[in-house]
Amino acid sequence: MSDPFFHPVSGFDLPRFAGVPTFMRLPHVGLEDPRLGEVDIGLIGTPWDSGTTNRPGPRHGPRQLRDLSTMIRAQNGATGIRPFEQVNCADLGDVAPNPADIHASMDRITAFYDTVRNAGIVPLTAGGDHLCSLPILRSLGKAAPLGMIHFDSHTDLFNSYFGGTQYTHGTPFRRAIEENLLDPKRVVQIGIRGTAYDSEDHDFAESVGVTIIPIEEFHARGPEDIMVQAKEIVGAHPTYVSYDIDFVDPAFAPGTGTPEVGGPNSFQSMLVARLLDGVNIAGADLVEVSPPFDQSGGTAFLGVSIMFEMLCNMATCMSS
Repeated sequence: MSDPFFHPVSGFDLPRFAGVPTFMRLPHVGLEDPRLGEVDIGLIGTPWDSGTTNRPGPRHGPRQLRDLSTMIRAQNGATGIRPFEQVNCADLGDVAPNPADIHASMDRITAFYDTVRNAGIVPLTAGGDHLCSLPILRSLGKAAPLGMIHFDSHTDLFNSYFGGTQYTHGTPFRRAIEENLLDPKRVVQIGIRGTAYDSEDHDFAESVGVTIIPIEEFHARGPEDIMVQAKEIVGAHPTYVSYDIDFVDPAFAPGTGTPEVGGPNSFQSMLVARLLDGVNIAGADLVEVSPPFDQSGGTAFLGVSIMFEMLCNMATCMSS
């Protein structure tokens, strides 16, 4: 059972529109806080989008996700899981990036997650663009390469953009495989679609053993069958979960920089996260929410709802 200090503020005690917004109304515990060592799962913001190559704005994602997360309650309505009673959860705040230096920002992110990892905390991250995943993996995959379940409309396996730039939100997992942070034979990418420049990313995936499940296959087989295969691919070993909000059809999640039509609806998008049950999750992220294109806040609310589904599985795995 968790310490009541780490329970979220109830909407019955303080209205959801009042108070300082933290992730899911949890207590804020900074990296210098003496209670850091008591945290099991830490929710972290990476407000950084220097890897963006299309519509900017994900640097503002963590703030909006925090605000919309005040709508999250204590119990999962479908599974009955009450994660905040199973493990100690806290908002660990934001990594402070250097918006003028992409490599300095990645170093700062890795150092932040080194502290989190050394404290024995499993991180659940709100991005930021998808390049944020690379410096996180440089920390979490340092000891041994991880498997990965990746929900996205893009593979993010390209080698470079614009004649040689190797660090964008379209390249993080190419770099992570090259740096031996991910085991490509335990990587599965779900929902890939859209027009393409060429087949370089798919060719690389095939050459190293990454499994790509295109959106046509996702719709033909259904989320349940797809997730059975995904869990077979990653097995029982530590696995990272990376969830780009543009996996979702833009009719349900318009607030993102590179939307692709033909994706899953909002229910299917939450269901695949719910079906992560049993996965040995070493860390997870939800990235690419762009508030300038999310005027109603609906994209951010879907994003934090997906994060809650992931959190429920992380808490259950840790407490079992």
